[in-house]
Amino acid sequence: MVVDGSAASQAALNQAVNLARQSQTALTGVFVIDSEWPDYIGNDWQSSKGSRQGFLDYIREEQEQQAVAARQQFEIAADGMPRASFSLKVGDPAGVLIELAKDESTQILILGRQVFQISGRPSLKTLGERLAKKATRPLLLYP
Repeated sequence: MVVDGSAASQAALNQAVNLARQSQTALTGVFVIDSEWPDYIGNDWQSSKGSRQGFLDYIREEQEQQAVAARQQFEIAADGMPRASFSLKVGDPAGVLIELAKDESTQILILGRQVFQISGRPSLKTLGERLAKKATRPLLLYP
């Protein structure tokens, strides 16, 4: 279950929790801190190293706050589930989630189409569609 702490992931989270409770299976919430921002904005961003680093620090801080919100959102939704866990990963969200969507241990990957839109790079707007094309495991994509 991909969770980002936003309202956009709540419906998908609720569905994941319901499915896990009904089938009595484990549920893992996943949040990915996007490590690709430095490459995305390049080295000449606003021609000032201080401006670039300040922006990257701001994005990192925002993502860390979002990770805390995601964990809280997941823990509230999964309250009382004995086999619920939360996983924080770092990397390119698309790459990390594509790997999860291909991993044999993934029974089903559930996410909202708008996940990671709060502090995500513009390229993440099509994350759901990219996952749908590359997933080899079941994928449930919410609007």
